[in-house]
Amino acid sequence: MTSTAAPTRTRAARPLARVLAQARFETAGLLRHGEQLLVSLVLPLLALLALVHVPYPDLSVRPWAGAERVDVVVPGVLALAVMSTAFTGQAILLGFERRWGVLRLLGTTPLGRGGLLLAKALSVLVVVAVQMTVLGAVGVALGWRPTPAGLAPAAVVVVLGVAAFALLAACLGGALRAEAVLALANLVWVLLAGAGGVLLPAGMLPGGLGAVVSLLPSAALGDGLRSALVDGAWDWPALGLLVLWAALAGLVARRLLRWSD
Repeated sequence: MTSTAAPTRTRAARPLARVLAQARFETAGLLRHGEQLLVSLVLPLLALLALVHVPYPDLSVRPWAGAERVDVVVPGVLALAVMSTAFTGQAILLGFERRWGVLRLLGTTPLGRGGLLLAKALSVLVVVAVQMTVLGAVGVALGWRPTPAGLAPAAVVVVLGVAAFALLAACLGGALRAEAVLALANLVWVLLAGAGGVLLPAGMLPGGLGAVVSLLPSAALGDGLRSALVDGAWDWPALGLLVLWAALAGLVARRLLRWSD
């Protein structure tokens, strides 16, 4: 007996469905990864608790001299969380995915290279939203009262910060060997967290160092969030600086990003 049934034809999912499916997979991986959670959530949470309860250093620097300490601390911690996920986590992930051949493999599937990068961007935004929710809730419990008018500019700053740091992560994680990326990404995170204008405003740094640090994307992200959530203001210089860093990093990433070692 021979079957007369027509053969079953399978069709590839629509492009949007493929991107969303990969984004869900990437998000689940980020949220399950212990080391990633340590850098993206636990360390910012510890920094929040420490800076709120310890009176040093003095954060009463212009233009936030009259604000409560917790109101200045929380936006800086949110900026640190964005940098942790969009830069440190993504740079390390890219470095090891190149080493394991994951990028090259996924780039040849119907998802495509563009779809893969878009899915990664969406997964970072989801994880950042989780970070903002958790850290914001803890901040409110500690007495943080953000200015409602600043929520819209803060959202724009976060999106631009994610774009700038994710593209910088592509420059680093897409060009160097995985071990070098691991070391450099963590070193850059420590340096920017301590003296990059993230937790501490660049204006607190001595001499001309503050003027130099204020040009970094980390300082633009931190100051942009402080201006938004403390004063309810749009920090246009910070926004412009983030756009500039994102554009420059995008151009460099197009040249440096390799899909395999």
